[in-house]
Amino acid sequence: MISTTAPDRLRSASNLWASFRFGSRRIAGLVAAFLAFHLADAAEPWFQIHVVDEQTGRGVPLVELETVNNVVHVTDSAGRVAFLEPGLMNRRVFFSVRSHGYEMRKDGFGMAGTALDVKPGGSATIKLKRLNVAERLYRVTGGGIYHDSVLLGEPVPLREPVLNGSILGQDSVQVVKYRGKLYWFWGDTNIPRYPLGNFCTTGATSELPQNGGLDPAQGVNLTYFTDDKGKPAPMCPDFGEGVVWIDGLLTINDSTGRERLVTRYMRLKGLGHPLEHGLAVWNDDQARFEKLMQFDLTREWRAPQGHPIRLSDGGLEYIVSPAPWPVTRVRANWASLTNQAAYEAFTCVQGGKVQRDSQGAPQWRWTNDAEPLTQKAERKLVESGQLKSDEARFQWVDAETGKPVELHAGSIHWNEFRQRWILIGVQQGGTSYLGEIWYAEANSPTGPWRKARKVVTHEKYSFYNPTQHPHFDQQGGRLIYFEGTYTHTFSGNPRQTPRYDYNQVMYRLDLADPRLRVE
Repeated sequence: MISTTAPDRLRSASNLWASFRFGSRRIAGLVAAFLAFHLADAAEPWFQIHVVDEQTGRGVPLVELETVNNVVHVTDSAGRVAFLEPGLMNRRVFFSVRSHGYEMRKDGFGMAGTALDVKPGGSATIKLKRLNVAERLYRVTGGGIYHDSVLLGEPVPLREPVLNGSILGQDSVQVVKYRGKLYWFWGDTNIPRYPLGNFCTTGATSELPQNGGLDPAQGVNLTYFTDDKGKPAPMCPDFGEGVVWIDGLLTINDSTGRERLVTRYMRLKGLGHPLEHGLAVWNDDQARFEKLMQFDLTREWRAPQGHPIRLSDGGLEYIVSPAPWPVTRVRANWASLTNQAAYEAFTCVQGGKVQRDSQGAPQWRWTNDAEPLTQKAERKLVESGQLKSDEARFQWVDAETGKPVELHAGSIHWNEFRQRWILIGVQQGGTSYLGEIWYAEANSPTGPWRKARKVVTHEKYSFYNPTQHPHFDQQGGRLIYFEGTYTHTFSGNPRQTPRYDYNQVMYRLDLADPRLRVE
């Protein structure tokens, strides 16, 4: 746990200014003396605001508190704000309160907020009603995860609560258990020294909760792979010019029986022009990926994708790639994984037409001679009359309204508590274009998937590429954890949330919640 005190902070501030050559040592000394004089009269100069979930009492991250003159403070991962605004101390101050999926009671004029008596060293608690089914827990990546708690001298769970691995922002996570640890990888990464940071994949490890890692309800202690200057080291450094993204991360034994960490890589020019893709394998000694083989880019679907799962069929084990519905599978052995021709697609279509058996039922099958059937393509088959609505596999609808839900990305995992396969996916074109998260369940990864429930909403803000963390499941799978990328990108919102934007945010979902009924 990390804790600081007001005197420590005063000494740090004074020392910082005294050592800073601001024109001359004399000016620096005067500034330091000024700070010490004006802050030392209060043992704690900050006014602490703690925003909590009225249902659980836990601090709520990502809550915006705005003064009448539009000064905005955002709660840290503990739900705290350290408020210190000259001119607004020792007086009553009104704060507007807003947060994605949480609600503050409105007054008679329709204003959602509260007035607080702001005093140095004082504190106040604000309770919010949670509208989301899922509970927002903390930010996983980026700078200042516990910024305000550190200023306030409150204990925090992370080893590096304000800046870890010189990371300010990270896009879209891939994580897998490998050799007794969790290996984490992200896409484009922002760093302090320049807006253009690492575009060749960033990586880290963490301990599993049962092996000394944090309780996932508290956070994740990430140990980043860094260079000799402390910057994030590129995980795909020799893959050629351009941006390098990875997905389809998995573990598999190679031809010698050794466990290997393998991923699909995609090298792009800019953000929308793929140049090549293939398989890469982790080099344990050098802590980076190396190209294993290049695949045919014109058959891009023949590769691991999304967040793969293992599935047995007919006594054989397969690696199945949901994105978020199952699109490909390949035998779970080294020879098949590295043979692009061995990948199969899930479909009921051949030559543009639905194939039916002698009983008239669609022939859903894994096949090597057709491409995967997407949700959008399946819907067109229903609309054209080639498929009946009850024959479709991937046409999710809102369990409350019956309206179609088009999913963009997500993950599927078996859940012991529900005894079913469960899906966490992000809607494309919802209230926020890529900001609405849905829950669904089925008896098989290949469906049929029918009804879904919205569990998280983000108002005009994206939360894309969500993924579950089954290695964090608790109480026999009753509590599950998932995260996604919180960003203004694609949302149409020109305003970025300080510290949170372009970072990973963790949620927890209680599968015993009656609101999750999808029958």
